[in-house]
Amino acid sequence: MIDKSVVKQLVEQWLADKEYFLVDVETSPDSRIVVEIDHADGVWIEDCVELSRFIEEHLNRDEEDYELEVGSAGLGQPFKVPQQYINFIGKEVEVLDKEGKKYKGTLKSVDGNDFVVTVNEKVKVEGKKRPVLQDVDHNFKMDGVKYTKYLIQF
Repeated sequence: MIDKSVVKQLVEQWLADKEYFLVDVETSPDSRIVVEIDHADGVWIEDCVELSRFIEEHLNRDEEDYELEVGSAGLGQPFKVPQQYINFIGKEVEVLDKEGKKYKGTLKSVDGNDFVVTVNEKVKVEGKKRPVLQDVDHNFKMDGVKYTKYLIQF
């Protein structure tokens, strides 16, 4: 099995002078390697091909055969790294907390492991008979939610 850290080092080396960032590297016992990269403006297929060729140039197929897949993290997939949160500030996201409650709103800010989502929800206001729709900020920790993902708008 190809060592995940070796692949990760190769990817980091290729990314060094680029605006892309690493999202994930997975290796499996059957020698399948999956590399996910991302960029604030999206991922170009030509760059995936270039990264794939770079990795293949540095791994020896004579020592171990492998299957390599290089691609983007994909819109609508759960965020895996803090940079993805930063890239989607101001966009609509869905958060599933540890208790299983979903929040849909605008990703307002990111600070380290913490992020804030503004949700338009009904709030009981003193002096009013019925709840009123208001923007409410909800604070989360990246490692304290089941997932956060971008909501694709059509």
